Amino acid sequence: MSAAARAGARAIARRRSVARTLPVVALGVAGLFALSGCAANAGDTSGGGHDGHSTAETEAPANAGTAADVMFAQMMIPHHEQALEMSGIVLAKDGLAPEVAALAEEIQAAQGPEIAQLEAWLEEWDAPREMPGGGHGMSGMLSADELAALEAADAAAASQLFLEQMIEHHEGAVEMAEEQLASGSHEGAIEMAEAIIAAQNTEIERMRALLEG
Repeated sequence: MSAAARAGARAIARRRSVARTLPVVALGVAGLFALSGCAANAGDTSGGGHDGHSTAETEAPANAGTAADVMFAQMMIPHHEQALEMSGIVLAKDGLAPEVAALAEEIQAAQGPEIAQLEAWLEEWDAPREMPGGGHGMSGMLSADELAALEAADAAAASQLFLEQMIEHHEGAVEMAEEQLASGSHEGAIEMAEAIIAAQNTEIERMRALLEG
């Protein structure tokens, strides 16, 4: 074979070698892109959320108070506070009937801790302690004149007046608690509403019996 023929054969062989190598290189480059894509996906833990934030991060806390829960707490606090005031007035009377004194002490023992719990919930919910406008017109609340009459009465008259006023006051609390059961969603506030309904309905029956007796 002549020198020119040998040179031509070697050139053909080189071209064939390059042709066989190109697909392998292309496959390798494609593989690198695929691996890069997998790595990027592995680093994305957003779960489909926008801007790298998961959907769960934007959800409200499960135990947050709704508007109905907040209103229940804001209304029940001053309502309970007036019950404590009424009980304190009557307990200061000399010669108060023991049954009335016992009832007033039970009201103080029950409603004081409930006020503290309601205040804690409002703080947890980042809600103000008082309703806008002061929550005037709540059912069962005594006027300033009615409180003054209770304070001015002697023990015998105060006992009867206290029972009559507290029955109406309790009925207002029961009404608010029933509204909480119908509209609220906070588990603790619902449990308190149920306890208020049970306890104060029982006390209403006791007070009516004392008045009749």
